[in-house]
Amino acid sequence: MTEDSILIATVCLIWAALAALYALVPMFSMPGSAVVWGSGAVVFLGLTVMTAAREIHLKSAAKRR
Repeated sequence: MTEDSILIATVCLIWAALAALYALVPMFSMPGSAVVWGSGAVVFLGLTVMTAAREIHLKSAAKRR
């Protein structure tokens, strides 16, 4: 994975951690925010997968040439 994929994966992990905190820590009292942060984590996870897949595709295409 390149730096782009690593950075996007890190952002995904941070968003997922914040979603878990909002959902599980009672003093925050923000269950609606957990859905928003969780949705953001899913979006960044999708971006990570797409970026990594594109990198793999470009590497395999370069080897064929």
